[in-house]
Amino acid sequence: MIGLISATAAGAAARDRLAAAWPGRTRVYDGPAGDALRSAFGECERVVCFLATGAVVRLIAPLLGDKASDPGVVCVDEGGRFAVALVGGHGGGANDLAVEVGEVLGAAPVVTTATDSVGVAGLDTLGVPVEGDVAAVSRALLDGAPVALRTETPWPLPAVPAGAQGSYTVRVTDRAGAPGAGEVFLRPPTLVVGVGASRGAPVEEVLALVEGALREAGLSPRSIARLATVDAKAEEPGIVLAAGRLGVPLVTHPAGRLAAVEVPNPSDAPLAAVGTPSVAEAAALVGGGELLVPKRKSAMATCAVVRLPARGRLAVVGLGPGARDLLTPRAKAELRRASVVVGLDQYVDQIRDLLRPGTRVLESGLGAEEERARTAVAEARRGRAVALIGSGDAGVYAMASPALAEAGDDIDVVGVPGVTAALAAGALLGAPLGHDHVSISLSDLHTPWEVIERRVRAAAEADLVVTFYNPRSRGRDWQLPKALGMLAEHRAPTTPVGVVRNASRPDESVRLSTLAALDPATVDMMTVVVVGNSASREVAGRMVTPRGYRWQAGTGEGGR
Repeated sequence: MIGLISATAAGAAARDRLAAAWPGRTRVYDGPAGDALRSAFGECERVVCFLATGAVVRLIAPLLGDKASDPGVVCVDEGGRFAVALVGGHGGGANDLAVEVGEVLGAAPVVTTATDSVGVAGLDTLGVPVEGDVAAVSRALLDGAPVALRTETPWPLPAVPAGAQGSYTVRVTDRAGAPGAGEVFLRPPTLVVGVGASRGAPVEEVLALVEGALREAGLSPRSIARLATVDAKAEEPGIVLAAGRLGVPLVTHPAGRLAAVEVPNPSDAPLAAVGTPSVAEAAALVGGGELLVPKRKSAMATCAVVRLPARGRLAVVGLGPGARDLLTPRAKAELRRASVVVGLDQYVDQIRDLLRPGTRVLESGLGAEEERARTAVAEARRGRAVALIGSGDAGVYAMASPALAEAGDDIDVVGVPGVTAALAAGALLGAPLGHDHVSISLSDLHTPWEVIERRVRAAAEADLVVTFYNPRSRGRDWQLPKALGMLAEHRAPTTPVGVVRNASRPDESVRLSTLAALDPATVDMMTVVVVGNSASREVAGRMVTPRGYRWQAGTGEGGR
């Protein structure tokens, strides 16, 4: 919940805009600002104050505890020009909240946390528990001092600007131990603890068994991802309370599923009691992985520990047609989340400034799409966070298809949509895609011309608006005239044709022609050609395809 506090009419107006934009997320606190802020500070996870920063500092100073528990506080000035993350930049989410507030109110977000200001990932913002000398190591990263990164347990973390050697160390590990001076441990959730228990087993016994197993194996309890057991024990108090005290979820599985898991230590007792020869080992091994601690027993409980297999993350990111303001916020976030970026060199150049320090870039020249896809998948299989980039939308004549054909279910895959070339061109031309339309690539590098020709003829006969991708290159100059000729068999010579080159880029060009007048020699691979259907018209210099309403000839208006 986000608390909203204001003291003036201008502040109240901006406050109400936030409340309207975020229904269900906000709570407005009325009354004297001091009383309202004190109430919101204790009741909300985050707070937005439409007050002077000095006043807010004085009011919350007696309330501050520590960064792990304080809410994030953002101040917005009277003119609505700035949204300042005042307290709780990382832990309280004030940095992200300042950005969100800025997007709604048109205010510039002001982030004062050092790591965010320079684009370095904060060690306490990587989504995993962190312990050790965070302040010293963060300062070393900011100062450019040598910091060693030791990844003992692969995990898809964002980029950290560290190398193989250094006076400071960031260690990614699920092993037990205490970090020393100048050392930080990141604790990825790699461990699954399978638990079985007799009815009435006390939580103290379950916890003692689990903690003892981890301690003897040299594993950290902060890397537990979940406790797992059989469905029949889903409400067993000792197991439920143990998960709660460890701060991890409890996951249960049907007995039949556990019975199908091969384990080293099956037993007749659980088979008779709950229908599976193994509870602890089988529940821990359901998702695969390495059995680090075979079944251990106490008087009333059993446990086993498995390390999950390295599971990387592949984001297939569409960059849009080229203009930075057509790159989506989600795409930017995925680029910042990646530790490895794979892409065509000219596309990497577009977004290089958005990458975090320490991001590894694997770029290559034109062609080799399958090789880039294989490289990205291989990096993800090593447990890394990978962004595979392409222009437009990654799923339209781009990298999503070869990447997903290569990827199995051993990695997580995220698709990030982008503005396609057809959409960018259509917006510049007017509304040529206002009714049914189709996109066809004229490149026969991956598709035989006979197949392309069949598709063009079908589109011509169906009276669909057609967007041609890859229309003409120096070595492939006959396909576009051939395709236009097929369309001309079914459409009037005056059918409008839009030609857009380098949509949204500084050297973009947009022109309207007709099916009879278009000179294919003026088209290249950087061009999108949009051919209208029998209803498409030029209206006030724009290409328009009506939405299927009755077209009022001569007026350019659609009647219902």
